Amino acid sequence: MISTSKLKSVDFYRKIPRDLTEASLSGAGLSILAALFMVFLFGMELNIYLTVSTSTSIIVDKSSDGDFLRIDFNLSFPSLSCEFASVDVSDVLGTNRLNITKTVRKFSIDHDLRPTGSEFHSGPVLHDIKHGDEFVGEVGEGSVSLTDRNFDHYAHQYPVLVVNFYAPWCYWSNRLKPSWETAAHMMRERYDPELDGRIILARVDCTIEVDLCRRHHIQGYPSIRIFRKGSDVKDDHGHHDHESYYGDRDTESLVKTMEGLIAPLPIESHKSDNSTQNTKRPAPLTGGCRIEGYVRVKKVPGNLIISARSGSHSFDSSLMNMSHVISHLSFGMNVSPQLLNEAKRLMPYIGGSHDKLNGRSFINHRDVDANVTIEHYLQIVKTEVVARRSSREYKLLEEYEYTAHSSLVQSVYIPVAKFHFELSPMQVLITENPRSFSHFITNVCAIIGGVFTVAGILDSILHNTIRMMRKVELGKNF
Repeated sequence: MISTSKLKSVDFYRKIPRDLTEASLSGAGLSILAALFMVFLFGMELNIYLTVSTSTSIIVDKSSDGDFLRIDFNLSFPSLSCEFASVDVSDVLGTNRLNITKTVRKFSIDHDLRPTGSEFHSGPVLHDIKHGDEFVGEVGEGSVSLTDRNFDHYAHQYPVLVVNFYAPWCYWSNRLKPSWETAAHMMRERYDPELDGRIILARVDCTIEVDLCRRHHIQGYPSIRIFRKGSDVKDDHGHHDHESYYGDRDTESLVKTMEGLIAPLPIESHKSDNSTQNTKRPAPLTGGCRIEGYVRVKKVPGNLIISARSGSHSFDSSLMNMSHVISHLSFGMNVSPQLLNEAKRLMPYIGGSHDKLNGRSFINHRDVDANVTIEHYLQIVKTEVVARRSSREYKLLEEYEYTAHSSLVQSVYIPVAKFHFELSPMQVLITENPRSFSHFITNVCAIIGGVFTVAGILDSILHNTIRMMRKVELGKNF
């Protein structure tokens, strides 16, 4: 057994009897200041311990999310009809996907971006549209020529009015003309407008009747519209309720379609047939379109293009306006708000460029010439946030941020809205560096011991100085 006296010999903190010590006002003041300073330094150290520390590094992209990148978008075009709006994707490797519809939805909107109905369905494209033989020479006119002044008169006089909106310079309009006029002659002979009065075929020259064509939202030539008596009355928003014909354009197909329209109608009847066929679909209610959805692209420089596209229509580039409003544009998988808030705990500025173009408008007020393409150049950088919990690392967030530069470009072709994207070969890696509790305790002990020691030295200096000054006042030598 070790005796008590031997245990006392290893005491590092030998005690001085209280009767041999002396308290002073200067020592009390220094003790209070030292205690306050200790509390202050302890609070600062605790704040540092609780604050998340991160390190940022730039490394070669080591993506684990595959070779494809998802692009989510919600774009509104106040002057592009859903009838012809097309979403295309291309890249430097030769990929060229046109008119993507599987993951894209379209909604008709007005010029104030307000929705005007349900989702617009473009319908299946079963085959190339068939045209009749091209005739050489003049073609007789079997259809009625309509103008802005007599259009409403004919629309309300006949139960079915079928109108060919065309442009004389248009290749497809000229391909349609022989079949259209022949079909109009045949329908006149079979169903005399004066005696039968159920149907009449007409035509509108959109280069002359510009306002009439604009009122019916004609953007591609030729556009065949079917108006039924009493059903084309405008509502409060100026919308029309009629159909568009997208079927074959040879004489036989046109005549068959026209006879199908009036088959259920008795002579001089005002009833209409609302049956739906693949060749007839509701016409766009307004001239604008909201396009939303997503596409998957390869991780190489490429383009997302919104344009007017059709394999059997022509477009007047001087009348095309690709102004648009970007409600949403982002790359990569959607990041939930909760996950983004958690990541901002580590890096407050994270996510600031995740959807940089959101809410921005790019409107062409025609202060510039026609044929204007609006281009956006996007530089995309991947950002990865790695968190640490209990000595384990896990991927907290993986997102793609981008910078954007936009411009108006004069084009000799049909104007488009183009998003040119390019991915950086580098990525930003943000890693959480948690502070150890042992380091915190060590610093706290250093604070307490250091302040206590320094305060003791200052107290000793102050005490001896005061004592010497008193001796001098008493005339004593020291």
